[in-house]
This record gives sequence, C-alpha cells and structure tokens, in this order.
Amino acid sequence: LVSSGGLKMSGGTRLENANPVIFQRSGERLLTASEEDEDVHDPIDDREIFDILSINDPEHPLSLEELNVVEQVRVKVNDAESTVGVEFTPTIPHCSMATLIGLSIKVKLLRSLPDRFKIDVHITPGTHASEEAVNKQLADKERVAAALENSSLLEVVNQCLSTRNI
Repeated sequence: LVSSGGLKMSGGTRLENANPVIFQRSGERLLTASEEDEDVHDPIDDREIFDILSINDPEHPLSLEELNVVEQVRVKVNDAESTVGVEFTPTIPHCSMATLIGLSIKVKLLRSLPDRFKIDVHITPGTHASEEAVNKQLADKERVAAALENSSLLEVVNQCLSTRNI
C-alpha cells in the first residue's frame, strides 16, 4: 500500500526502512561424506548455525541474510563447550523490530539445537540505539519464556520462521 505517509505494511503500519539494501544469499553448502555419515561425530560449526538462520524479516519479504542482519562471520560456535553466539545487525539504528528479530533468532536456535547448548543472541555492538535494553531482554530466560506465552507475539515469530518467502 502506498499513501501520502509513504510505504505501508499490509497491517497499515509504516515501514521504517522502506528501501533496504539487499545482499546476495550465500547459497547452499555442499555436505561432505563424513557430515552425512550418522556414525561419525560431526561437531556443529558456524556455517551450520548460519544455515539454520533462514529467517524472514518481519517488515520485508526478504530474509535476514538478504538484509545483512545476520552474517556467518557474526556466528560463533564452540561445540565442545556447547555454546552458540549470534550477533545481528538491525538495518537502521532505531529499528523497532530489533527485539522481535532477536527473539526469532533465539527461538529458531532453541527449536533446532540440542538442549545442551547455551544460546547468546545479541545486537552487534554500536549498531542500535537501544542495544543494551534489547540485549538484556534477549538474555533473560524468563522474559523470553513470557514473550512466547503471548499468542500474538508467538504468531509473528512463527511467521518470521516460516519458509514461505525463502
């Protein structure tokens, strides 16, 4: 929809970043024979986590990768210590969707990884006006759990995680 106020999403709210820069997707990763062999221990690596993060942007019919919100270089995995860290970079410093994007990343990893993993999702330092507040929310297990009990919010997260656009 276009109105005198600029581009609008289907829900009638105004797009914050109406003309984002779009980046090329990295393409499919070729699996090695040892990765496909179920009897061989295959540690989880940065690329595997990055591949899991095929997530739709909440405002655009694009993936977070296409908007450069998630990049493989900002994914850190230590399989031996069962830790995964993901930094994400909102497209604009005042992005009101930053918490939703971080929550979507966290939920996708929680649903995809074994329970042994400690997952840390946070904003790339210096890229968002409310970075500290958003990071605090994403690190708080109780707040994340409470957010996912909100059926409206869970529906939006599930839309971000659906494969409809990707």
